[in-house]
Amino acid sequence: MKVSVIIPVFNAEKFLSACLESILIQTLQDYEVLVVDDCSTDDSVKIAENFLEKFDGRLKIICMEKNSGSAAEPRNVGLKFSRGEYVYFMDNDDLLMPDALETFYNAAKKFSTDVVCAEQGFICAENNLQNLTPVSWTPTEFVRNEIFPESFDIGERLEKFLNKGYGVSPWIKFLRRDFLIVNKIIFPPIKISEDVLWTIQVICLAKNFLRVPNRLYIYRSVENSWSRIERPPQDEIKFWLDPLIKGLAYLDDFMDEIIFFAQNPNYRFKLTNFFVKMQIAGMLDALKKLEPEELYEIVHDKFDGKHAALIANLFVFMNYYREKFLEVK
Repeated sequence: MKVSVIIPVFNAEKFLSACLESILIQTLQDYEVLVVDDCSTDDSVKIAENFLEKFDGRLKIICMEKNSGSAAEPRNVGLKFSRGEYVYFMDNDDLLMPDALETFYNAAKKFSTDVVCAEQGFICAENNLQNLTPVSWTPTEFVRNEIFPESFDIGERLEKFLNKGYGVSPWIKFLRRDFLIVNKIIFPPIKISEDVLWTIQVICLAKNFLRVPNRLYIYRSVENSWSRIERPPQDEIKFWLDPLIKGLAYLDDFMDEIIFFAQNPNYRFKLTNFFVKMQIAGMLDALKKLEPEELYEIVHDKFDGKHAALIANLFVFMNYYREKFLEVK
């Protein structure tokens, strides 16, 4: 089997049919689809079951025993059950262009690559599939209108990543399954930014990394995304502190295993700094609504009063961006 398409699902009854229909009409038909349901409370599973006959044995529905709270674990479960030579992770509210899998697969085979990345695609409003807007997932200076192999040099790749030259979304990447399995590349069990940490692993460990200019994916902009829910500022800070703390530990463990980072500690610092700033950027609106004393209490409580030096440094870092943000405002 050539491709395994893995789709994490949670309460996706509104869009799942269109997503699956876009896979049914692919020009490459040697694939399987793994729908991994994360304990949906709507009719998502029933909708997927209605497609079983249409996919003629190529659709599997896997139901998680307990809701994981993010797409990370369903993707990992899907990978575990997959059989394809290549793996493609797709979101349940988006769609593929009809030639997407064939384009990805042909490029991967022709260049014997671990990863094929499509840096361009389309975006559409939630209920307007008739109006597709071309978009680049990375700044235009990094986008080429040709098939382009990336450098083998990890330092060069990381410099590009730090300058947002790689999109972090899983659905722009088409990956050799054995590459993921052998290198034990999984999505860390955190609720947000798991795709950032996953992408760092892919960038550092892929022997061959290829970009294609084709627009293959349609991203649907959904307004009620759970990551956009409005929360009280204290809860918003806690929401972003959780992936910050867990993500740093995960990133630290990964870099401990890579010789490159032992030889180039400057990149270890750069990646850590980048990840921390990314999480703080997510909490900026909440930071401006809190006084420094309130902010310190939240950080202190999150660490249960332990790691005093880390608490102090993190607080200083967060308060610096809080004040800087208020100055701009």
